[in-house]
Amino acid sequence: MYQISNFTENDDVNVLVEFGAFKVIEWKRDLSVTESSAITAYFASEMNVRRRQVICDLSQAPITVQAGAMQWSVGNVNTNTGVKGAGDFFGKALRGSVTGESAIKPEYEGPGLLVLEPTYRYIIVLDDGLFLACYSSLQHKAVMRSNISSAVAGNEGLFNLGIQGYGALCLESPCPKEELIEVTLDNDELKVDGNMALAWSGSLNFTVERSGKSLIGSAASGEGLVNVYRGTGKVLLAPTTY
Repeated sequence: MYQISNFTENDDVNVLVEFGAFKVIEWKRDLSVTESSAITAYFASEMNVRRRQVICDLSQAPITVQAGAMQWSVGNVNTNTGVKGAGDFFGKALRGSVTGESAIKPEYEGPGLLVLEPTYRYIIVLDDGLFLACYSSLQHKAVMRSNISSAVAGNEGLFNLGIQGYGALCLESPCPKEELIEVTLDNDELKVDGNMALAWSGSLNFTVERSGKSLIGSAASGEGLVNVYRGTGKVLLAPTTY
C-alpha cells in the first residue's frame, strides 16, 4: 500500500481534466524560484505559462508513453519496452525513423500510479506528432502522405504517426484546448495556409496544392501552396501556425 500527500490536493494545484486513466494537473505558481527569477515566474504565471503534468492510474489501463516522459511511479508498476520480438523491433525502429517519434515507447502496467515529466505546453486528452501518452491498447502506425508534394511543400513530413483503436490519448499542444478550432468535414474539403493542424482523422486525404488553378493565380493571391484535407472526418486547428 502507498499514500501520497501534498500533491493533487495541494492548494497550488488545479486538476484540469480527468478522463479514464488520465488526470491532468496544472501548477498555479512556480514557488521554487530565487530573487533573480521571481519576476519572470510571476509574469509567466499571469500569462498562463504554467507547469502541467499527466498522472496515469495504471489500475485502469496499461499506459504507453513517449521515451523519457516518466518522472516517477509508485506501487507495483512494471515496465517493458513493448517489443515483441526482432521483427516488431525492426518495425518500430523503421516507424520511428520516418515519423520522428522515438522508436521504442515504454509501456507501464500494474496497480500503481505513474506521473509524467512536467511540461509548459498544453495537454489535451482525446478519446478518439504531439504524442505524449496513450492506452497501450491503441495501435501505432506510420501513415504515408498521399503524394510527395505534401511532404516537400506541406512541412508535415512524408510520414506521420497514426493512432488506431479504442482508448484515450494525451497530446502536447502549443495552445490550450479552449483555443483549438475543430472542423468537421462531411465529404468536403478544408484548405489551410500554414502548419496549423495538430491532428486529423485518418479517414481524411491530406495533400498540398496550389491555392489557385494556375501558378500565376497562386502567386497573385499571395497564398501559394495550401494544405488540403479532403473527405469525411475532423481536423483540430491551432489558431496560429506553430
